[in-house]
Amino acid sequence: MSNGLVLLVEDERSIADLVRLYLTRDGFGVHVEYDGTAGLAAARRLRPVACVLDISVPGISGTEICHQLRGSGDWTPVIFLTARDDEVDRIVGFELGADDYVTKPFSPRELVARVRAVVRRSAGGPEAAERPRVAGPVTLDPGRRLVTVDGVPVELTSTEFDLLAYLMGRPGRVFTREELLSTVWGYASHAGTRTVDVHVAQVRAKLGAASTVIRTHRGVGYSCAS
Repeated sequence: MSNGLVLLVEDERSIADLVRLYLTRDGFGVHVEYDGTAGLAAARRLRPVACVLDISVPGISGTEICHQLRGSGDWTPVIFLTARDDEVDRIVGFELGADDYVTKPFSPRELVARVRAVVRRSAGGPEAAERPRVAGPVTLDPGRRLVTVDGVPVELTSTEFDLLAYLMGRPGRVFTREELLSTVWGYASHAGTRTVDVHVAQVRAKLGAASTVIRTHRGVGYSCAS
């Protein structure tokens, strides 16, 4: 049985062929587009379980594809591919609602692992049977993968949801950035702890006045109000 369809938008055919080979070996179906305009149309038509988007493709960019999907309420997990190892690009990608970011050259096995991770987070897991968690005006329902503030739904990416769920599931406990990377993202700290800071900032921005439920412990990490 297929793990679902992954949309790959990548104009370098050798890279596209390699990524397709590894994802197919791991049980995913793969649809490839070589320019951004066709990629956006495919994302809307095919409803993939995840999108792997090269930022610099002909037509509209990978970031613009993500922007348009999020603007239309489509929260399909997105992983960016780019040859640029620039923190500014990474932060912009996360601000647009990306779930992960891989810099070329990369290990195909690592990319597959990250695709599996974002698909797993998006689909939910054993936590689906857990009761809703509450922190002040914030309620998080694991089964429905829904967050509300004073009853008003808040749209989060799958990664943002899992980060908040992890913190709310252990109120009062302080987690280091390395712990959060390992547990929520599923990979080691070499990926860069700045990723955690950017996602926390995004969650806080979406929670608005209720953002105080997430507490910063300078030089250590983060916790959720108990």
